[in-house]
Amino acid sequence: MKKKKVLLAFSGGLDTSYCAIWLAKEQGYEVSTAAVNTGGFDEAEEKALSEKAKNLGIKDHVMLDVEDEFYQKGIRYLIFGNVLKNHTYPLSVSAERVFQAVALAKYAKEIGADAIAHGSTGAGNDQVRFDLIFNVMVPDLEIITPVRDQKLSRQEEVDYLRLHGIDQEWAKAKYSINKGLWGTSVGGAETLTSYKGLPEEAWPTDVVDRDSLIVEIGFENGEPISINDERITPVELIKKLNEIAQPYGIGRDIHVGDTIIGIKGRVGFEAAAPMIIIKAHQLLEKHTLGKWQLYWKDQLSEWYGMLMHEAQYLDPVMRNIETFLEDTQKTVSGKVFVKLETKRFELEGIESENDLMGSKSGQYGEMNNAWSGEDVKGFTKILANSMLIQKQLQEQNDD
Repeated sequence: MKKKKVLLAFSGGLDTSYCAIWLAKEQGYEVSTAAVNTGGFDEAEEKALSEKAKNLGIKDHVMLDVEDEFYQKGIRYLIFGNVLKNHTYPLSVSAERVFQAVALAKYAKEIGADAIAHGSTGAGNDQVRFDLIFNVMVPDLEIITPVRDQKLSRQEEVDYLRLHGIDQEWAKAKYSINKGLWGTSVGGAETLTSYKGLPEEAWPTDVVDRDSLIVEIGFENGEPISINDERITPVELIKKLNEIAQPYGIGRDIHVGDTIIGIKGRVGFEAAAPMIIIKAHQLLEKHTLGKWQLYWKDQLSEWYGMLMHEAQYLDPVMRNIETFLEDTQKTVSGKVFVKLETKRFELEGIESENDLMGSKSGQYGEMNNAWSGEDVKGFTKILANSMLIQKQLQEQNDD
């Protein structure tokens, strides 16, 4: 009989290595493995991961590159919406997990897999994100999660691998690092508490003493398209801005929020380019959009970020919100001037042909050109009417 085929989401760590051997030895599956690059792998890391799969006896391993798709269908709208979860976190890992799951589901169908597996435990958000996407995109495939279902200890996994000839040093890193195009998450003993900050050695990028620096970020219809007048792709811009700003220690923070599974979670992150781009974009919008555009954008963006965080990306309402967000960006073009300092940045100002401050109607606090003092007197009298009526009625009732 032909063996059933399973596609395993593979990171090369202890959990997914255990899954690869267990699925083949205990379940009799033909195991294919895939990793998904959302901007977190360089060429050397891709090669090392392929070698790990080969050493486990995996004959079919691939790297699925969705970096550009991640920007076009995800990050782009996170920028348009100025999305920061709990006003802090740019959804660095939660957004990329959605796109990784989508890529894995597509590849599972492409190779004719009978099942799809991942190494998530039962304690985090990722198990829900992967399962949810798989249930929508490949509902006929069995979802297998050995580590979650068997509730294995780290030592039990190590012992099992040694029993099957996989005897290597599975040193547990002191800090869990997840790197992607839109930021890097950092978890460790300190983030399991409510009061400890991460020490300097936990952060992926060392802070180097540097002089302050002005960076010009150009936007066109809401998208970042140039840095210091050099026009490059948004993906290249994000990478270049990270290279410039991360050594300043910019973009470091700790996010506290509600997990999908109902408990509070705390994680550190390093996201220099995302934080600068979002704040620069938001400033440009303040100059180029009207009051009610900004208000309703905030409302829908909050929902968009929450739904993305909880892996509801495939819900049609997300496409509806994306249409709204994109439509608001028609005038969001210009330059933003950002001053980089050690562990902080300042938004100095903007230049835009669509700057609403350029109106000839008047200058705030200085001169009114489009109305008279009498106009304002009448306007404020009408504006006060509803409050005056309520006040008078309350005073009558009090008497």
